[in-house]
Amino acid sequence: MIDVNPHIWGVGTSMFGKQPDTSASELVWTAVTEALEDADVATPDAVFVGTCFGEPGIAQRALHRMGIVGVPITVLENACASSTHAFHEAVVAVENGRYQSVLVVGVEHLTSRFAGAIPVDPRDHEGRAGLGLPALYAMSASRYQGQYGLTTEAMAAVSVKNHAHGVFNARAQHRSEVTMEQVLDSRMISDPLTLLQCCAIADGAGAAIIGAGRRSSRDVGVRSSAMLTGQLWNHRTEDVWGYGLIASTAAQAYEKAGCRIEDIDVIELHDAFTIGEIVTTEALGMAKLGDGGELVLSGHTRLGGAQPVNPSGGLLSRGHPLGATGTAQLAELVWQLRGEAGARQVPNACLALLETMGGGAGGVDGNACVVAVLESSE
Repeated sequence: MIDVNPHIWGVGTSMFGKQPDTSASELVWTAVTEALEDADVATPDAVFVGTCFGEPGIAQRALHRMGIVGVPITVLENACASSTHAFHEAVVAVENGRYQSVLVVGVEHLTSRFAGAIPVDPRDHEGRAGLGLPALYAMSASRYQGQYGLTTEAMAAVSVKNHAHGVFNARAQHRSEVTMEQVLDSRMISDPLTLLQCCAIADGAGAAIIGAGRRSSRDVGVRSSAMLTGQLWNHRTEDVWGYGLIASTAAQAYEKAGCRIEDIDVIELHDAFTIGEIVTTEALGMAKLGDGGELVLSGHTRLGGAQPVNPSGGLLSRGHPLGATGTAQLAELVWQLRGEAGARQVPNACLALLETMGGGAGGVDGNACVVAVLESSE
């Protein structure tokens, strides 16, 4: 009987940061070359690519120079969850026996498109009102603080923690520790979120080979992958923006994986803004509503804590190349489950959780959310 259980055979990434002199194709070559060598695969059966602002044809232009031609190449856009969506589709394709091996690629070269923050889209109702993602998350933070009494120090502690983790990630954009005072005194972006509580745009690429069955002890199993799109936004809900979508997606992932959040050893989640990590940990079931800040302050989510969150440094340290963020998170968890994460290694990590939530203003509670549970071979 053919084993179609999806496994991650190999991963790779580029460096992350502002790289104006490196083309998007060069970023892809770096990430894909590492992933193919890691997986010991010459040519995949198919390719799924996630990118948000990539120029038309970027996937084919980059991959044909590597000899990856004559196979189906599918490009997906789902905001920040673009390459995590590509990963999800690759997992489903392998599970269904459609392909034996699939190359997943995430790529974004934002410095060639934007000088600073990503502007709002004037074709969107909220965009015309100036409601970009910093403002949306800031409104969530203000509402959350009003409901649950979250302190500014607790939010800032997320940035302090993730920057401390990023020191150990040689591929991250920001590799310096920051103090609570530096976070709180940095320039206000959208009250109450200061500059060091917001992720920076970045250029980068990530890649993974998803294959049918386990071939070696280095292969990482995919216990589950779930993806949902948000409901129409309900202004009367008790929950802040994004909570419901993440909670629903996580519930599906846990059910399929046959596990609970308490079983998870290490987590990479979407911390584009500090309030995002706090709300997401609650939506994943790590804490009750209103208690997410205490997870950070108590050290529960720090390296050395019970369930480290974003040992890579997260988006706050690595930077946020939208289409490549999901594959960057995926690579980090594979390294963690293999015991290859170096100074940021979570000891004895056996189960890992990946969460990426993409979307902005537009009338829905998030464009897409993907939650996956991965397991080591040990």
